[in-house]
Amino acid sequence: MSEGDDAVDAIEGDVDDLLDRVGFDPAESVLTRRQAEVLALRQRGAAQSAIADLLGTSRANVSSVEASARRNVEKARETVAFAEALKAPVQIEVAPGTDLYDVPQRVYDACDEAGVKVSYTAPDLMKIVSDAAGDAVTGREVSTALLVGVTSDGSVRVRQPE
Repeated sequence: MSEGDDAVDAIEGDVDDLLDRVGFDPAESVLTRRQAEVLALRQRGAAQSAIADLLGTSRANVSSVEASARRNVEKARETVAFAEALKAPVQIEVAPGTDLYDVPQRVYDACDEAGVKVSYTAPDLMKIVSDAAGDAVTGREVSTALLVGVTSDGSVRVRQPE
C-alpha cells in the first residue's frame, strides 16, 4: 500500500467532516463539492488513483477535476487581487523599461502623499514586485506594465493591467 493510499484510508468516510472542519460552503465557493473533495484529499497526500477508487471514478477524471479546481482557485485569487487593487488608496503605474530599483522610492513617495504607512524595506519591496510580476520583470528591468497598489493596512499588491 502506498503513502497516498494510507492518506485516503485515514480519512475515508471523513471527507464530509474534513470539508466541514475547513469551512467549505459550496454555496459560497468557486469550487464544486467534488473539486473540494479532490483538493482536500490531494492536500493530505492521497494519490489520484486512490482518490479515484474512493470516489468510484477514474484516475483521469480525478486529474481533470483537480486541474479544474486549481484553475478555479487561481481565478479566485486573481479576483481578490483585482478587488484589493481597486480599493487600494495608493496605486502606482510602472511603465515598461523602468528599473526595478526605482520602484520602492516611487511607492514610498506615493504612500507619503496618501498618508499610508508601508513597512517594507526597499529590497523587500523589490522582491515583492519581482515575485508577483513573474515574467513582467527581467533582471532589473520591468518589461511589461505593472500596477503596484498599497492598501490602507500597508499590504502591497502587484498586477499586470491588461
